[in-house]
Amino acid sequence: MGKVTKVAPRTGLDPKSIKEGIKEHLRFTIAKDKHSVNEWDLYRSLVLTVLDRLHDRWLDTQERYYDDDEKRVYYISMEFLIGRMLDNSLINLGIQDEVREALEELDLDYDKLREIESDAALGNGGLGRLAACFLDSMATLGIPGYGYGIRYDYGIFFQKIIEGFQVERPDMWLRFGNPWDVVRPKTMYPVQFYGESVPYHDKQGNLRFRWEKFQKVMAVAYDMPVPGFKNDVVNNLRLWKAASPKSLDLSSFNQGEYINAVRDMQLHENISRVLYPNDKVFVGQELRLKQEYFLVSSTMQDIIHRFRKSHSDFNKFPDKVAIQCNDTHPNLAIPELMRILMDEEGLDWETSWDITTRTIAYTNHTILPEALERWPVSLMRNMLPRHLQIIYEINKRFLDEVHERFGDDLNRVRRMSIISEGEQPSVQMANLGIVGSHKVNGVAALHSSLITKTIFRDFYEMMPEKFTNKTNGITPRRWLRQCNRPLAELITDKIGEGWTTDLSQLKKIDKLATNKTFVKKFSDIKRENKLKLAEYIESKLDVIVNPDSIFDIQIKRIHEYKRQLLLAMHTIALYNRIKADPDAPFTPRTVIFGGKAAPGYTMAKLFIKFINSIGDKINNDPDVGDKLKCVFLPNYSVSLAEKMIPAADLSEQISTAGMEASGTGNMKFALNGALTIGTLDGANVEIREEVGDENIFIFGLKVEEIDEIRQRGYNPWEFYNANAELKQVVDQIRSGFFSPEQPDLFQPIGNTLLEGGDYYMIMADFEAYVQAQKDVEALYNKPSEWYKQAIHNVARIGKFSSDRTISDYASEIWGIKGFKHS
Repeated sequence: MGKVTKVAPRTGLDPKSIKEGIKEHLRFTIAKDKHSVNEWDLYRSLVLTVLDRLHDRWLDTQERYYDDDEKRVYYISMEFLIGRMLDNSLINLGIQDEVREALEELDLDYDKLREIESDAALGNGGLGRLAACFLDSMATLGIPGYGYGIRYDYGIFFQKIIEGFQVERPDMWLRFGNPWDVVRPKTMYPVQFYGESVPYHDKQGNLRFRWEKFQKVMAVAYDMPVPGFKNDVVNNLRLWKAASPKSLDLSSFNQGEYINAVRDMQLHENISRVLYPNDKVFVGQELRLKQEYFLVSSTMQDIIHRFRKSHSDFNKFPDKVAIQCNDTHPNLAIPELMRILMDEEGLDWETSWDITTRTIAYTNHTILPEALERWPVSLMRNMLPRHLQIIYEINKRFLDEVHERFGDDLNRVRRMSIISEGEQPSVQMANLGIVGSHKVNGVAALHSSLITKTIFRDFYEMMPEKFTNKTNGITPRRWLRQCNRPLAELITDKIGEGWTTDLSQLKKIDKLATNKTFVKKFSDIKRENKLKLAEYIESKLDVIVNPDSIFDIQIKRIHEYKRQLLLAMHTIALYNRIKADPDAPFTPRTVIFGGKAAPGYTMAKLFIKFINSIGDKINNDPDVGDKLKCVFLPNYSVSLAEKMIPAADLSEQISTAGMEASGTGNMKFALNGALTIGTLDGANVEIREEVGDENIFIFGLKVEEIDEIRQRGYNPWEFYNANAELKQVVDQIRSGFFSPEQPDLFQPIGNTLLEGGDYYMIMADFEAYVQAQKDVEALYNKPSEWYKQAIHNVARIGKFSSDRTISDYASEIWGIKGFKHS
């Protein structure tokens, strides 16, 4: 096929071409006129116009990758929390102002149209957002990168708050379809489940295995473009949707078995129906494992299909393919690649193992042993019989090496085995990931160090060269240029636009922290962002907050180790101080929470009710007025974070030390001029190193101190009895002060703090936290000092760009050299 002639209305970046593109799509693609058009039609016409420009660069990019025969990176993740696409696409194409102008000429409001877009519900939280940042950075750095995930019909649930409780509703993000993706109905692969693994001998007499009597589901590809920043590179995010391998069985239909025929179709399609079923029930476990293998199998087939277009020798596979498993969920890629190489390509074990381990790398995201993924052997034997055989063989050969290296240390062998022992043996996916990959990385310096001393210590002692650190990062395009344009423009006005692709250039504004003109502009932008968030809070919750108060924000998944409870208890303490002396001097504060609790996590859901009950008490107390407010913003998402983060004064990063792998919210807040109050956990350690001790509020027990206290014997009652303010707060929780209609409602919270042993050390850290909060208030009452420190945070946060993280992955894990900064 010849080269396509590029037409300006389809590819031009000027306002006139964009305007004509919108008009053409409205008429010729959507078939609407002025009498029938609605806002969705206008939004979709705009998206299609943007996609014309993206698709043009997308095809050119993919063609260049083939022509240059470049090594490609495949990032496999169960989650991609990409947020809204419109702003990001326009910024990376460099046409946000041109689109705004084109729409104005059509009497359309860009800000109204952009609000029509739904967040893509493809992830839960940090894991998925990190994956999205990484794709943005790969494209911006010109790395041939591909994301692979699942196109969930219903992703993370839509959170409603009813009478203070979280209520889950389906997130109907695909109600009107997704205008940003392109379905590839001919890019479809069969994925097999169940059946049996049957041995046979090939023509050369070698023992082989054939998968028979399996059930089959089809994986259909949906592609979304991922543009780099102003470099004409557009990479690909490919999402798989499950489909039945056959249409309705008409004979069943004719025999009156229509319901059964439809049911069979739906069972196949359920695999991509919803993100992460609750795996506390066996059926849920089965569906989750199906999802993981569905993603891995379709992706591996696609990778090999692409490889075969240019190569036939699988010995070259690791030189042309790098696969990164984002957490343990895609680690089935290891036995799947082994199965394909041996059973379908006819390679021997040793060759297949060499190719597999040189190709695959694994990122660990947790230090909590209970959070490491394990699959019952009985479940895997039934669903993936051949894979279990391969895993047992991998384990046998690996344990032979352990015996050879360490002798008959049976405890070590037991700890390092991929298959756990006991009445219900399980496949330990993290162990599989370590054994079957060439690199294992943690996501912050502290986290990477801790895993080699705790959960993976035995593996580290045997093969230290496999372990490395890759501290997480965030994309500055979305998390400053897009979400806080006034601050981005202030910075660009002073130092140019280079920071957008080299965040270390922000150091140039460090010296402006005492420049009165710059500080005034910086503080005006912060106040304007706070006013916008205050308007949003009023519109959603009918609560009026004081824009001159400290905006004290904690937004993240609701979990005991993240310690939303500690901030809630400090809020109660502040309330008690006001009630004790309403006329005493008080630094106004607005405490803002956001986040979702897993549907089956009872305690986390109770925390949400608790926070809302605190808000009901405080926000309606005339003694308090505008001195203190407590609000919980429902349905936390990427687009809501983009409203909250630029408005924050104080960033709450207060997890129990040693439990947060990294965190990236801490980076986003600092980049937007918030000061951090936090423990020495996750990336907080490195943020402190970068911004300086004096520009961050660090408090609380360190990892080694917590270990020491646990070994000595921790008694939370000692802290309860020694601190009158803490005692009052805990008594109020236990007595029903915040739930008079049901006095025992929050009793479980009180019990975890005292009788339950306070595993997350809230009682032990409370006094230090309260003191750190007093230091926050003292500094906030000196605005010039506060903003000086805020500007230092922005200027010194450059290390935490995902561009730096991806550069490190590329050169040190993926073996990709010479990629270009744009």
